[in-house]
Amino acid sequence: MYYSVDEGKMYKTKARDAIIKYLEANTEKRLTAREVFDGIKDSIEGINRTTVYRNLDKLCDQGELVRFKDTNQDAWYYQFSAKDMHCDKHIHARCSRCGRVFHLDDDFVVEFIDKLQKEYKLELNTAKSMLVVQCKKCNRIAIPIDK
Repeated sequence: MYYSVDEGKMYKTKARDAIIKYLEANTEKRLTAREVFDGIKDSIEGINRTTVYRNLDKLCDQGELVRFKDTNQDAWYYQFSAKDMHCDKHIHARCSRCGRVFHLDDDFVVEFIDKLQKEYKLELNTAKSMLVVQCKKCNRIAIPIDK
């Protein structure tokens, strides 16, 4: 894996492309680095876990992936975030049942962030935000939310 030291950009590699392609194909899922590795290892000769971890970290830094940690798990989870999603500009919500991540960027969220700043003098790191919710699909199944 090669990085441009001057610009902090990631060069295009087979590993990076395979990771993005795999996560794009699984946008409804939250995946661990091990699951990403298992999903692409047969398509790239000689790829190792370290390469996958390094690429996942860099892709998160560039905003192409969302990374979050479940409070009940030790592993980090990754999910694709389209380039036009601007994950540093909105809040995220993750379903406690299915793990799907939602990008919340409607007027209510903008007002909420503004109120946090003006009334409470709090700065929200929106790129790392994660509300734990139960999505509409899981709600229809009528499973209570984990407390």
